[in-house]
Amino acid sequence: MAGRTTVVNQSPRRTPIVSAYSSSANTPTTSTTTSMTSAHDSPSILVMDDDVPPPSASSKREPPAVNPLHTAMYITLWIFISNCTILFNKWLIDTKGFPILLTCWHLVFATIATQILARTTTLLDSRKQIFLTPRIYCRTILPIGIFYSGSLVCSNVVYLYLSVPFIQMLKAAAPVAVLFTSWAWKVAEPNLASFLNVLWIVAGVALASVGEIHFSLVGFLYQMGGIVFEAIRIIMIQVLLSGDGMKMDPLVGLYYFAPVCAAMNILVAIPGELPSFTWAAASNVGFGMLFLNASIAFLLNVTSVFLIGRTSGLVMTLTGIFKNILLILVSILIWSTKITFMQTIGYAIALAGLTYYSLGPDQIVRLTRTSAAWVHSMWSSTSAHGHSPATLARRRCLLVTALVVGGVIIFLSALQHYDPTTKLLVVPAWFGTE
Repeated sequence: MAGRTTVVNQSPRRTPIVSAYSSSANTPTTSTTTSMTSAHDSPSILVMDDDVPPPSASSKREPPAVNPLHTAMYITLWIFISNCTILFNKWLIDTKGFPILLTCWHLVFATIATQILARTTTLLDSRKQIFLTPRIYCRTILPIGIFYSGSLVCSNVVYLYLSVPFIQMLKAAAPVAVLFTSWAWKVAEPNLASFLNVLWIVAGVALASVGEIHFSLVGFLYQMGGIVFEAIRIIMIQVLLSGDGMKMDPLVGLYYFAPVCAAMNILVAIPGELPSFTWAAASNVGFGMLFLNASIAFLLNVTSVFLIGRTSGLVMTLTGIFKNILLILVSILIWSTKITFMQTIGYAIALAGLTYYSLGPDQIVRLTRTSAAWVHSMWSSTSAHGHSPATLARRRCLLVTALVVGGVIIFLSALQHYDPTTKLLVVPAWFGTE
């Protein structure tokens, strides 16, 4: 389930174990927290939207020397599987209902799969380094699992009420909840700069909400509830697990939390969805389809394990933001979701605030200078790279032509689908409307 990169500023009294964001979502991290899905980035169980948050971009951690091609492949695969999980779950919930039972199925599948992997592979061997007594389990894993279950329930039910693009826009407010929760738990010291930054994000999300055509108060409250539950879970991991030295990668976290979350979600489903559930409904979906759905959701966790440590925090932060934007665009094409100009402006404001909050001014300036230097070198390189002036002129001509043609195509496409009566872009749906 998706998708955020909020850095929890730590008080000197505690050793932090998470830097959290999630927009998106669901993004792998090298921190000691678990990486499971919340429809905070998606209605499934993996890394947090949308899919667990990426490490702080300001971290001094350097990625190990790995093949850049392999890293690019893992990032592409992670983006693809993460967004597929969200869209697949959205389609199932929209067409067949039972979002809580679907999440229960994901968690049961993850419980069985992690138990099998623990006994047949070395992927979960790091769990042997965790000293977990029944007392520690009840004091840490259980309460965290309860709040995680609340996050899953809220974040999956919301797909019955709101569109995928609007949900992704609301998820931009996740760092705000994490920051305020960290202040309430005294994990971070309040400061004016952070407060003004999150106000910037809140203003953008509020503007996007005002511009939503099919606004649902129930759906909005469910999404906000999921964000709050997730923020509490993140801070509880930091407060309760840091002192016990529990370092969990995404799969190990799933190994411990999936059984607790499955049990809690079943308790919620008993009075809610179970009375109206019939096996005929599951048969209509197709047991093979349900197995494929749970497998993709679980594969997202496996992918995140291989991705961790193969790239920097900055790259993962930018990848998470790109993933969420791509998800919004794809969902608009699939369901012909109508997006207003006010929503676009609001999300752009929230995204700018989120990027600033995630990366910090120094990292943004450094990234801008690096990008400008690269563009300048590509534009002005001549014989130093073995290119003649004529070759350089042709390259520049092709580049300018490609940009102009691409811009004209995008403009004409938008103009073709523009409805002057509603002042909206109406894109033909691939699989019906939301």
